[in-house]
Amino acid sequence: LESGGVDYVTKPIKPKEVMARMGVHLAGARERRQTRNALDAFGYATITVRASDGCLLWQTPLARDLLEAYCGTHAPQTPPEVAAWLLESVGLVEQRAAAATEPPKLSIERGPKRLTFRLHQQIGDSDAAGDWLIVMREVSDTAVIEAMSLTFKLTAREAEVLYWVVKGKTNKDIGDILGSSPMTVKKHLERVFVKLGVETRTAAAGMAMGRIRQLQPQFEG
Repeated sequence: LESGGVDYVTKPIKPKEVMARMGVHLAGARERRQTRNALDAFGYATITVRASDGCLLWQTPLARDLLEAYCGTHAPQTPPEVAAWLLESVGLVEQRAAAATEPPKLSIERGPKRLTFRLHQQIGDSDAAGDWLIVMREVSDTAVIEAMSLTFKLTAREAEVLYWVVKGKTNKDIGDILGSSPMTVKKHLERVFVKLGVETRTAAAGMAMGRIRQLQPQFEG
């Protein structure tokens, strides 16, 4: 049963029959484990959540690690923000299907990294509040920051400041993120303006976004 088998035997017990059944169940368990590992190997952490009560029913090992790192939760608890997003998304499924568009994704940010959640498909019952397969993907913008540094001849810290300007953060926000004062951020930004040949943060963000789009077309500013 721990291997995923659902079966029973009756007396008198026939050892060969029992061994044959165990072999079938163990083979099935190995196949399911290989499927979970294959999903993880390609960076697609996957979970199954019951929409009606937000219960986390199934997860790959990578999904377990990511949920713990980003949300601090463990099965069967689904992170509250994920459960709320799922309920909202399933309510839009029919509407989105008619328009041939996907429900909106959920993103949880941790510095230059973010964890995205995408509603993949419903499994089991046809009821909209049934079980849903959700695909998670961790994305890091470290490469984007490094590319901006090389492209615009910025220092590492100037590139970080510009990155957060693109993300719409204020000088105070950026200071909190980088552990600097707003005045220090302002000085970095002034040097960024000079190197980019612009006078406003809007112009700097627009120029940087053009470069970022070349590297990551799906980047969300």
